[in-house]
Amino acid sequence: MSRICELTGKGRQVGCNVSHANNKTKRVFLPNLQNVTLLSEGLDRSFKFRVSTHGLRSVEHNGGLDNWLLKTSDTKLSPRAVKVKRELKKQQAA
Repeated sequence: MSRICELTGKGRQVGCNVSHANNKTKRVFLPNLQNVTLLSEGLDRSFKFRVSTHGLRSVEHNGGLDNWLLKTSDTKLSPRAVKVKRELKKQQAA
C-alpha cells in the first residue's frame, strides 16, 4: 500500500540528511497517515480512509467529509473517495 493520503493526495517527499561535517545522504519524509472512519451526513454512512493528520484537520475545518469531497477536485482524491463523491452528488440531485 502506498503512503499517500486518500483525501489530500499528500505523499512522500525526498530530502537529505545533513551531518555536522556537511555530508549529505538521501532520506524520505513520510506523511503521518492514520486509519480513520469518517461519517457522511448526506449518505448516513461511515467510510474508512487512510488520511494524513493534516488532511483530517482540513476535513474538520471545512465542516465534515461531505463538504470536503464536494470542494476538492477529483485529481487529488483516491478512486475510493471519488466513488463516495459520486454517490453524494447522486443523493443531492435526487
